[in-house]
Amino acid sequence: MGINTKKCSIAAAIAFAISGNAWADAEIERQAVAQSNNVSQQAAKKEAPEKITVTGSRIKRDSFSVATPIATMDRNAIDDTGLGSLSEILVNELPQVSEGSSNSNSQSSVQNTGLSTIDLRELGTNRTLTLIDGRRVVSNSYSGNYVSLSTIPTSMVDKVEIITGGASAAYGSDAIAGVVNIITQQDKEGFSIKARGGESTEGGAKEFTIDSDFGTTYGNERGYAFLSLTYDEQKGLSYWDRDRAQQMDSWTYDDDEMCNQMLTESGYQCMRDISRADWRSLSDSIPGGVFDEKSSTRPDAGFWYDGQTLRDDWHEERYGIDYNQYTMLKVPDKALAIAGKTEFEVNDDVEVYFQAQYSRNTSENLKSPESEDECDSIITHDTTTGIFGSDCIGRIPYDNPYMPEEIREQASSRGVKWDRNFIEVGQILNKNTRDTLRTWAGARGTIWNDWDWDLSVSYGKFKQEQERSNELFVANVRNALNAEVLADGTIQCKDADARAEGCVPLNLFGEGSITPEAADYIRANTEITSNIEQTTVMGYVAGDLFDMPAGAVSSAFGFEYRKDEQSVETNVPEGGVTFNYVPDFKGDVSVYEAFGEAAIPLLKDVTGAQSLDLEVSARFADYSWSSTGLIQSYKTGLIYVPVDGYMVRANWARAQRAPTITDLMSPPRGDYDSFNDICDGVTATSTDAGHDNCRQDPGIAATIAADGEFEDDNNGYSPNVGNSNLKEETADTFTLGVSIAPSFIEDFRLAVDYYDIQIDDAITSLSNEDIIGFCYDSALPFGDSNEFCNDITRNTEGQIEEVQQRLINTDEIRTKGYDVAAEYLYDLDEYGSLRFKADWTHVIEYSVTSTGPDGQFSDTYEGVLVNDLFEDKASASVTWYKNDVRVRWSTRYKGAIRRSQSTYESWLEDMAANDERCAQGSDACVAAPEALWGSELPSVTTHNISASYTMDIGKSSELRVFGGINNLFDENGPYILGGRGNYDSAYGGGRGRFVYLGAQYSF
Repeated sequence: MGINTKKCSIAAAIAFAISGNAWADAEIERQAVAQSNNVSQQAAKKEAPEKITVTGSRIKRDSFSVATPIATMDRNAIDDTGLGSLSEILVNELPQVSEGSSNSNSQSSVQNTGLSTIDLRELGTNRTLTLIDGRRVVSNSYSGNYVSLSTIPTSMVDKVEIITGGASAAYGSDAIAGVVNIITQQDKEGFSIKARGGESTEGGAKEFTIDSDFGTTYGNERGYAFLSLTYDEQKGLSYWDRDRAQQMDSWTYDDDEMCNQMLTESGYQCMRDISRADWRSLSDSIPGGVFDEKSSTRPDAGFWYDGQTLRDDWHEERYGIDYNQYTMLKVPDKALAIAGKTEFEVNDDVEVYFQAQYSRNTSENLKSPESEDECDSIITHDTTTGIFGSDCIGRIPYDNPYMPEEIREQASSRGVKWDRNFIEVGQILNKNTRDTLRTWAGARGTIWNDWDWDLSVSYGKFKQEQERSNELFVANVRNALNAEVLADGTIQCKDADARAEGCVPLNLFGEGSITPEAADYIRANTEITSNIEQTTVMGYVAGDLFDMPAGAVSSAFGFEYRKDEQSVETNVPEGGVTFNYVPDFKGDVSVYEAFGEAAIPLLKDVTGAQSLDLEVSARFADYSWSSTGLIQSYKTGLIYVPVDGYMVRANWARAQRAPTITDLMSPPRGDYDSFNDICDGVTATSTDAGHDNCRQDPGIAATIAADGEFEDDNNGYSPNVGNSNLKEETADTFTLGVSIAPSFIEDFRLAVDYYDIQIDDAITSLSNEDIIGFCYDSALPFGDSNEFCNDITRNTEGQIEEVQQRLINTDEIRTKGYDVAAEYLYDLDEYGSLRFKADWTHVIEYSVTSTGPDGQFSDTYEGVLVNDLFEDKASASVTWYKNDVRVRWSTRYKGAIRRSQSTYESWLEDMAANDERCAQGSDACVAAPEALWGSELPSVTTHNISASYTMDIGKSSELRVFGGINNLFDENGPYILGGRGNYDSAYGGGRGRFVYLGAQYSF
């Protein structure tokens, strides 16, 4: 069974310097700690250390040969968390890891709801390469190289290794932030089945998981086979499960009164003068409809239907609807994953292997019924010319036969403005079904006595079917509103062609007024189907080139060919529907790569140096599209051990990342991101930045004329757009670390690592605020000649309907900081053992530098919650174990953070303006301006406790029972303005205290 099994079992217990001692029962192992003091230097001289394979390199080497810090998490650590989601486990336990897409943060995503991904250093999921057993696998999203960890059976996972620095020289493009390597079971034998269930003590967030696996040898122990199955169901968490979610709020800071304000029935009022019971945030899109609304903040501002009763005293913040009730705090999903692998020794020098994984993941996000008005802009696409346009339903015609005379008497000849909830059509259901197949087969062995070789072929296929039920066909709604009365009193659609296609007249006046036949005519059940395929051929050889005085020079050389293909298709290719339209597009790319690496011992057992080793590697990749040049990645590192127990390591890496198929080829794809409009607060005389240009917009001017002031109420729609002119991005990563394992403190290890990552020509998009600012407040003239203005669409009331986020190569992304890891094992003799573990990550800087109309500018993001960039994150645990009993206490810390940098900077501008008024002795001076409410958020610490007990049942079977409480003290984090349900996924998204129980039977 030999070669691979032997390597990986050794890798699970790295015994020397840079990787530290990794016990079999360790919950989190940091393989960047110091060398073990349990092996004396004298013994090490007598017996050469056995070489191993470690993530980040294909060279077999001893433990002094890796310059890049590696964090690991083993099987016991995964079990101790009591969680069913592997990505959630890694986010909770390793501070370097952040949340990518999850069920708590992707509620508004067209494509990624139900994905389970992670993000290293907050550099983006696209820059975090996820591997399975050291190899690339097919993506689970056309958005980029997103590998969803929920597609891998949990019982298949033996351990997870993470390199938190550039690793593109070893693994190619997408490894700029680092590599997550999921290592599957290698030698587990027998059968086991595990069931786990849990629920929040406040209700909701139920989870249930079944894991089963079977491993055995065969062929006189020359072969090994392993099968694994995981079923995981998460019930989700709704608005109705949490009181905090039901608290309405609509906050702003008033720059005249210099106070924090909340929207109330009487408009915005200073929070100091009201209570929470006064807060409002309601919508005018009610089931019965609102017609000819004059204002959203004044009473008696239009007609509306209270059920079937027509009233003329519309007041949005009194009679409106809270649309937050339709937003899930956590989207429910189900995952079924099956995997099998086998290895067989043909002879002493050759082993063949095969692995296959299949998963089906489904998520259902039940959302609000469609909410529309007369001028919501909808994307259209002429499939003949390829030109994108827009459409809207329009006003209800003046002569609509269903219109009450009270409304018609005050209506404009252009028709009636309206807002309505299409509840009769049904709630929107966004259902994602994902099928993933991953296979690979190959052979490996030894040649030339001590050289290893490996040759393999892999194929992966991913299919996603997204169903979006109960949307609207815009043209059908417009046709159905354009109705007439015949002589016999029958009402029909005016347009003969529309009638021929089944047009049914539509009555919007009153709740329940839309007939089932009309609902069927306007209903759009849209579908998006994504297909991704990946074929890879890879081979390499690894061995010692020659001997030097300090030891042998080890090396690896190889090649890789990869072809990626993807297509996106929809059943509404011409658009014109009310969901986040994604047009058809497809593409493919072929990549030819060659790589090599070497580990060179420079010094050994000389004065001042127990050892000094150098490692170098390079990789070259040729992409089939012309816009990308030769992708070149390099790495060099030094490992210096002056004396036993102390080590210094340094690593420099250059990595290049090519744009993805979607980056280059995607037309506008629907998406929503929150943003603030620079034109908020514009009046006829306001002098804030950009307001002169804001007043030139006809819609804003009309709103000012009617209401005196324009208030931002944008829908957050900001579609993503590809760019065929993108080029590769280049990153330089530098790490410097020290680790110690002093002999005077037995079984204590400490490691400190500094990192500095700079990405030039980074593929990104400008923020919505920057795009808006460059249009209205920059050196560029305002208007059609300004490319940024062309990316902004406003409706007739001046509200932003769309900001296109076009991908560009920006100047630079820069992040730097340091990690600290410590662990200590203390033997209590007959009372068992204690294990202490702590990890801390501090972000010194995270900035994005771009060039705009007024020159180069930088935005900083460290310490800002909107970007999920905590300056300080930490985790710590203490585990007591004795024989078959384990008890673990763990804690997680997230430092103080600012909610929004743009909001904070806007407040600083308000403060400066008030200071100037006060200096001038103006009556408008506010002597005691308020600080921002909900801006500076406190640090948060959560605690977990778990326990397990294993008992023998008969001669060859055992039963393990386990349970625990996560978030023991029910810490939900601070109240988050704008957060889903006033929570944030960084603090658990409202799940709160979570209790779980489970049992595992093995024989």
